[in-house]
Amino acid sequence: LIQDTSGGVHDTLIAACDRYRYQQLGHVGHHDNCTDNLAAALGALGLTSSETPSPLNLFMNIPVRKDGSVSFEAPVSGPGSYVSMRAEMDLIIAFSACPQDLIPVNGEDCVPTEAHYRIDAKAPRL
Repeated sequence: LIQDTSGGVHDTLIAACDRYRYQQLGHVGHHDNCTDNLAAALGALGLTSSETPSPLNLFMNIPVRKDGSVSFEAPVSGPGSYVSMRAEMDLIIAFSACPQDLIPVNGEDCVPTEAHYRIDAKAPRL
C-alpha cells in the first residue's frame, strides 16, 4: 500500500460473501456475490481455486466492539477516495465492487457503489 486517501478504514476479517450469507440475511433466490464472481473470473481465464481466499475488503468498515462482536457499518471513505498499491511479485488479482445491498457496507442507502481500477505496468519502484 503506497497511498490511501480513504480515511484508512479497510477490513480483513470478513470472508468473501456467498449465497449462504444472502440466505442468512433473508434473500430468496440468486444474488450476485464475491465468491461466485471470483469463480466466474477465474473460469474465464481457465483457472479454478479449491477455496475462496480471504479478501482485502477495501473501504469496508467492520469495527470490532468491546464485547468482541463485529458490526457492519457504512464506509468512512467518500467519493473519489482511492488506494494505490504496488505488487512486489507476479500475481493474479481479482477485483470486485461489493454487491451487498442488504446491510450498509456500501453506505446507509444500501446501494452498491461502482469501483474502478487502473493497472500501471510501468509504475516506478520505490
